[in-house]
Amino acid sequence: MPIFIWIVLFALFASLALTGLLRRYALAASLLDIPNERSSHSLPTPRGGGVAIVIIFLLGIVLFFKLGLLSTATLCAFLGAGAWVAVVGFIDDHQHIPARWRLLAHFIAAAWGLFWIGVAPLSLSNTATIELGWIGAILGAFYLVWLLNLYNFMDGIDGLASIEAITVCVGGVLLTVLGAGVSNQVYVLLLLIAAVSGFLIWNYPPAKIFMGDAGSGFLGLILGLFSLQAAWQAPQFFWSWLILLGVFIVDATWTLVQRFLRGEKVYEAHRSHAYQFASRHYSSHTTVSLAVAAINIGWLLPMALWVGVGSLNGLLGLVIAYLPLLFLAVHFKAGLAE
Repeated sequence: MPIFIWIVLFALFASLALTGLLRRYALAASLLDIPNERSSHSLPTPRGGGVAIVIIFLLGIVLFFKLGLLSTATLCAFLGAGAWVAVVGFIDDHQHIPARWRLLAHFIAAAWGLFWIGVAPLSLSNTATIELGWIGAILGAFYLVWLLNLYNFMDGIDGLASIEAITVCVGGVLLTVLGAGVSNQVYVLLLLIAAVSGFLIWNYPPAKIFMGDAGSGFLGLILGLFSLQAAWQAPQFFWSWLILLGVFIVDATWTLVQRFLRGEKVYEAHRSHAYQFASRHYSSHTTVSLAVAAINIGWLLPMALWVGVGSLNGLLGLVIAYLPLLFLAVHFKAGLAE
């Protein structure tokens, strides 16, 4: 069996064990998420379990690098930006950091990741691409910071953020194999799937521990870096990744726009995302989280692969993929006041 498979399997069980230890620590330190009028849960629950994902994933990529399975640029991008965001999130979980300083820290992480990965040409059609230059770097930074924060916004019910990460990474694996065979990115994607799966065993409804900002922000940033890295393999792969991330992007963006237009403070906690309305409508976190998995695998993944093989224009594929998601966001009243 290839050594990277052994590393991935070890990561799964290590994440499972470490999450359990973090739960004990959170209980002993009274690091609990106490329900309030803006919560989607009803019982005090330990938080900060996402640190297990961070530790296992970062240790795993260092090991891959030592074995010659990972480039220096990839290691520096993921290790530097990921660790920085996780530390900021961990501090915020324990002691609140003002929004402006969090945002500054997030842009620093994005700039570091972009320095090592860069911004690939943007695919306009099967035959046309455009070099974005410094404009691409600016757009890339805002893109990474938005993904980082929207992932935090969408981590509001049991299992959802974990299931999103796993299913999106499965799509990423298939895309990568399609474009370049079993490459370095496949190893890292499988590693992240394993690390998140170990945590999900504890986070699956009813959750015994929450991810916390350290884990959710980390996942948002890492998935964003994956999408930018994939564009270097094939420019249309960036569109494919945007499609794979569609549920979180559409819900968070539509909700943010609606709240902004009403004059609300968009950075304050709330319960007006489509997935939150849906979880209350069905009185079930499990139903909504599994529905997102079904949408990702049954709808978004085929669309992403269709774009990935070059049979469908990326922008057109994105619009087609997002239209049903936008309908669901409107149907479940995303962004409306309760």
